[in-house]
Amino acid sequence: MLARLTLFLALLMPLAARAQDGADFNKLAKSAGEPQIPGLHIVYMVKLGDPAKAPWRNIILHQTEGAPGAAKSLAEGQFKNPTKRGVHLWVETDGTIYWAVPETVIATHGDGANRNDNKYIDNSKTFHNVIKTNSIGVEFNGNAPDVRKPLTPEQFTAGLLLVKFLQQRYGIPPENIYAHNWIDYKDSRYCEGCELAERARAQGYRPSP
Repeated sequence: MLARLTLFLALLMPLAARAQDGADFNKLAKSAGEPQIPGLHIVYMVKLGDPAKAPWRNIILHQTEGAPGAAKSLAEGQFKNPTKRGVHLWVETDGTIYWAVPETVIATHGDGANRNDNKYIDNSKTFHNVIKTNSIGVEFNGNAPDVRKPLTPEQFTAGLLLVKFLQQRYGIPPENIYAHNWIDYKDSRYCEGCELAERARAQGYRPSP
């Protein structure tokens, strides 16, 4: 009898630990300041505040043709002028994330949402709707000189967890994760942000209250 009880408790412990981990993640994801999510290296150029004051209902994933190693300087430029054409977060080829723009500031990425051909997704819900005023943008640096170069493994790993963090922080469901190419007519040589967006949606993560 004692052996059975011991086995039962041993089986319960990992479940309890996972539940606690989930609760901790949810709390951390919504916290102010400079929350460091386990598994991510986030450099905060600005501190976070109350996520309820941010207007984000969508996440748009971008890729930029900067040289590997340029994400920090690009993020610093964005920090100095938040309303220049750009995004809120930058991800370097090694997976380092730079949060460059205050979370309540509207950057100028996603200011078109002009694709309406249903090539990748149903654009009836995105055409002129998934735009800068309701979307937080993440830029993945480093596909120069060949824009068709995929994200690095480190960027994929960091990107999937980062998206989950943003989903939980702002209450964004997986169907509201978009690749830039899905909502805008872009460079025809490659599909900007598409592979990561597909994998991020496939995680099926739904934020907890």
